[in-house]
Amino acid sequence: MLKIKKDDEVVVISGSDKGRRGEVLRVLKDGRLLVSGLKMVKKTQRPNPQTGARGGIVEQEAPIHASNVAIWNHEENRADKVGIKVEDGKKIRVFKSTGKPIEE
Repeated sequence: MLKIKKDDEVVVISGSDKGRRGEVLRVLKDGRLLVSGLKMVKKTQRPNPQTGARGGIVEQEAPIHASNVAIWNHEENRADKVGIKVEDGKKIRVFKSTGKPIEE
C-alpha cells in the first residue's frame, strides 16, 4: 500500500523547494511524485498544429522522490509521517503523531 497518494497535500522536507506545500498530481511507478507548483523546470516544446500547441519554452513540474516529501496534517499544521493500521481486515492510512485516519 502506498503511503502517499494522488490529491494528498504534501510538504517538501529536503531539496531546493524545502518547506513549500503542494498537491500530488500523479504518482509514478518508480516512487516519484508530480506535485503541483513544485520543482518547476523549463522545457522547450515544438509546435504541433494538429493539437494547436504553440512552440516555445514552457514550465512544467518535474518528479520529486517520495522520500523527500511528507504528508501535511491540517489539524496539527505541520508535516507528519504516515502509518498503516488494519481495521476489520482493511488497511487504512493514519497519521503517526495522532493515530487518526487520513481522509480519503
